Amino acid sequence: MKILFSFLSACLLISLSATAEDRLPDVEVQNVRKVSHNGEHNAFTDLIRWKDKIWLTFRSCPDGHMVFPTSKVVVMSSADEGKTWELEHRFSVEKRDVRDPHFLAFQGKLFIYTGTWYSGEGELPRDQYDLNKHLGYAVFTEDGQEWSEPHQLEGTYGHYIWRAASHDGKAYLCGRRKRNYSEDETGAGGTAIVESAMLQSEDGLNWRFHTLFQEDRGNETAFLFEPDGNMLSVSRSRTNIAVLGRSRPPYLEFSRVDLPEHIGGPLLAKWGPHTLVGGRRTTDKGPKTTLYWLKENSLIPFAQLPSGGDNSYPGFVELKDGRGLVSWYSTHEKDEKGKPYTAVYLADLELSKE
Repeated sequence: MKILFSFLSACLLISLSATAEDRLPDVEVQNVRKVSHNGEHNAFTDLIRWKDKIWLTFRSCPDGHMVFPTSKVVVMSSADEGKTWELEHRFSVEKRDVRDPHFLAFQGKLFIYTGTWYSGEGELPRDQYDLNKHLGYAVFTEDGQEWSEPHQLEGTYGHYIWRAASHDGKAYLCGRRKRNYSEDETGAGGTAIVESAMLQSEDGLNWRFHTLFQEDRGNETAFLFEPDGNMLSVSRSRTNIAVLGRSRPPYLEFSRVDLPEHIGGPLLAKWGPHTLVGGRRTTDKGPKTTLYWLKENSLIPFAQLPSGGDNSYPGFVELKDGRGLVSWYSTHEKDEKGKPYTAVYLADLELSKE
């Protein structure tokens, strides 16, 4: 299966006098396939290359998208550049909903971080969602075979943790929290002000406050360290914008630019010399998982992945031959009874040969 998304908007943003090196390549989406379709709600993906394998993680829940203690995190690996996959590990946390798993290779270990809602014995009603009861957990491995039990992350209570990144012997984690740990509601249409804190760790398990990088509109954020040590961030925000952040060591102050796109479940990664952004985009045909090039302060879409309904949260790795591999989840297909299902997908990305 091949899909070519020609991004005409790039032509408007690139100068006619630009060199070939400045031009952003077209991308062909190839070999779209399902990697998990078991009748459960399979969602919130991430990818990483570690110990010469590609690793995939996602949440699977028999009861659906919302907050359930029946949810679990699934971990798979591929030794052949994403062609075939083996189940490596599953884990859950008692009386908590696990979701949004993300990888971090740090201090010789592969960590998987998950934010968890306290849900008790059954589904948590939306009007009882409370960030103050949130708590981060992690599992880790040193060899890919033996995995730790889920570890409670010190310093994360009251924080909805999200993506992590590391640089110069320290790890940094996005933690959303209510300002002053307010008792105001954050569930269905709540009024509490939510901020995003950057947490820092030297061992991946014990975290402490480093700085605030969003004083309001705090939301899911992806971090990326550039070769010069500077940091980029892309944050989900309101329904019509995302936020691009930049910071220099010691990462205590951020400059911010609003991006005129909604990016749900943001991805931020390097692909060769280029910077890739991905996430859920609002379109006139509904929400779609979309990939962009980031050029200075502009997003240039280059691929709209097969998607619809509940979808997004992509992961990305560069393959050894220079192509890319992307994961995401979506609810755009139906079973034989006509019922939509939520599955995890993969696709290969081929750069143009110009």
